[in-house]
Amino acid sequence: MNQLDTDHTNLAHHFSDIEQQHDAAKFGMWIFILSELLLFGGLFVAYTVFRVLNPEMFYNAHKALNITLGTVNTVILITSSLTIALAIHFMQLGQKSKTLILLYCTLVLAAAFLVIKFFEYSHKFELGQLPGKFYTYTGIQGNNPHIFFSIYFVMTGLHALHIIGGMIVISLMIYKTSKNLFSSAYYTPLELTGLYWHLVDIIWIFLFPLLYLIG
Repeated sequence: MNQLDTDHTNLAHHFSDIEQQHDAAKFGMWIFILSELLLFGGLFVAYTVFRVLNPEMFYNAHKALNITLGTVNTVILITSSLTIALAIHFMQLGQKSKTLILLYCTLVLAAAFLVIKFFEYSHKFELGQLPGKFYTYTGIQGNNPHIFFSIYFVMTGLHALHIIGGMIVISLMIYKTSKNLFSSAYYTPLELTGLYWHLVDIIWIFLFPLLYLIG
C-alpha cells in the first residue's frame, strides 16, 4: 500500500487532507492535556496551601513514604517515556516489529509501576495510614497527619488511574499496529498516545519530589 492509499484509507470524510486531520487531532490532544494540567494544578494548589499551614507535620509525615520504591517508580516511568518515544520513531521508519516490541516494553513498565504502587498502598493500609475515619496511625508527630496522606492518596491514586487508562490505550495501539493499521505515512493515534504518556510521566516527576523528598 503506497502513501496515497494509506492517506485515503485513514482520512475522515470531514477533513480535506491527512495533514489537516493530523493537525486537528494534535490540537485536540493538547486541549485535553491542558485540561489535565488544570485538574492536577488544583491538587498542587491544595498541596501548597496545606503544606504552608503545616510545614512540620508534612516533613514528619513524608518520612513514612518509601523513597526507594518511589525512586524505582520514577526510573520506570522515565524509561517508559523513552520506549514509547522510540516506538513512534520506528513506526516513522516503517519498522513494525521494533514498534511492537517497544510498545510491549512500555506496557510492562507501566504494569511494574502499578505493582510497586500496590505494595506501597498495601503497607500503608496495614499501618492504618488510610485517611479519614480509617486513619489510626500514631507514629507521626504534628497535628492532623492524615491531611498529608489524604493528599498523597488522592494525587497518586488519580495518577495511577491515568496509568491504567494509558495502558488500555497502549494495548489498543499494540492491536492496531499488529493489524497493520499504522505505517510510516499514518501513525497519528500512536503519536497522540505518546503525548499522553509523556504527560503522565511529567506529572509523576512533580509528584515524586513534592511527596517523597520534602526533607
